[in-house]
Amino acid sequence: MTDGHELTVQEKKEVTSKEEKTIPARYYVPITDIYETDEALTVVMEIPGAETKDVTVDIENNVLRVEAKIDLSQYKDLAPVYTEYNVGHYARSFALSSKVDQARISATLSDGVLSLTLNKVQEAVPRRIALS
Repeated sequence: MTDGHELTVQEKKEVTSKEEKTIPARYYVPITDIYETDEALTVVMEIPGAETKDVTVDIENNVLRVEAKIDLSQYKDLAPVYTEYNVGHYARSFALSSKVDQARISATLSDGVLSLTLNKVQEAVPRRIALS
């Protein structure tokens, strides 16, 4: 690779939360990248195996929460010979700053990659003031 980064297997991190779950399943923290432009933040999250109908994106009290449920029934009769990661649901949350326009957040899911666009409020967008 030309950018000097080597590919490595990343271990899945299990979500540790204070509240109890009523569903007997593991939740993992999805690997996430965040990019910023003058207009928006883009959050790119890996959630392999998740389908659009099983992904929820909620905002409550300035916290963006993503949860993806995996259909575990497709794995029930499989006896793995070798695995690099466990199968489970995904959950992640982010505290939103006042720079994010919560009414204009959008999301798309394609090939196991969730992309969230968090547009900035108009006042937070940098602009150049013309001299007269």
